[in-house]
Amino acid sequence: MEIDTVKERAGPREFSAADEMPLEYREAATRMIEFHANSEIMGAYLERPFIREAPSIDRKLAYSAKVQDEIGHGQLLYRAAESLGVKTREEMLDDLANGKGKFLNCFHYPMKSWPETAMIAFFVDGAAMRRQATLRRTSWEPYAHAMDKVCFEEGFHVKHGESILAELMTGSKKEQEMTQEVFEMWWPRIIQFFGPTDDKSTHHDFSADVGLKTQSNDDLRNLFLREYIPKAEKYGLEIPDEPRIRQRDDGTYEVEEGDLDWDEFFTIAKNEYEPGLGQINGRKEAQKAVQWVRDTLEWENVPEGTAKPQAAD
Repeated sequence: MEIDTVKERAGPREFSAADEMPLEYREAATRMIEFHANSEIMGAYLERPFIREAPSIDRKLAYSAKVQDEIGHGQLLYRAAESLGVKTREEMLDDLANGKGKFLNCFHYPMKSWPETAMIAFFVDGAAMRRQATLRRTSWEPYAHAMDKVCFEEGFHVKHGESILAELMTGSKKEQEMTQEVFEMWWPRIIQFFGPTDDKSTHHDFSADVGLKTQSNDDLRNLFLREYIPKAEKYGLEIPDEPRIRQRDDGTYEVEEGDLDWDEFFTIAKNEYEPGLGQINGRKEAQKAVQWVRDTLEWENVPEGTAKPQAAD
């Protein structure tokens, strides 16, 4: 199929592995879905230590379920990316462990305190839901099908995050102050979650032309701000002075881009941000730690009569 034909036919769930898609489409879709899958995995690794830190057994159970969901989402998305025939799941996982795979900016930052879990589970996951809901209409059918399940489960994650935020902001004065402090730290990162403005976005135009994306970075950021600024204020959080955000007469928002640290953002995008390297190395060590499981599964599938390695004495 020629790329012009792809652009003409582009629509929700229009293409699948049964179609002979041009390499340009397959590479763009692979890059987009692999980025999403990596982000699910790295988000889970960021949150995993806080299962132990949760203040009650109910919170521990809910947070454990959330982390399991995120890992499952990653695996589902790797399979959707693999169906494009550009990279295997194993290649994508190896690239992630070796610092070649890209993932969302928010998951490059370390988390140090329980109130930060609300920043991820409510605000970051809420931002993700704005994007993911549009991807149920993406043109690559396996990706859209995966998003049906992902969006259903992410809805619960956001509600869980909102519950944590409500509990913190009706708690002690110290809890409220700590939550406001981490909100001020995370807010600029959350604004940058959607990526650079449309005029600086590298891949948006082609992705939109072939139906992979249905809304731009600026549109998604505006939808998020319209929904989440009132929610933050509802729970008693004060919106930080920077980045400056002005509401237009039509109800949309304008962000003062110069107030955001785009140098740091693009350093993160190149996997060169020091704390993010720690996250990547953690993923690499985790992958090494379970190599024996993959080796065992591979040996289970070898032909009959092949000598297998013996367990150590």
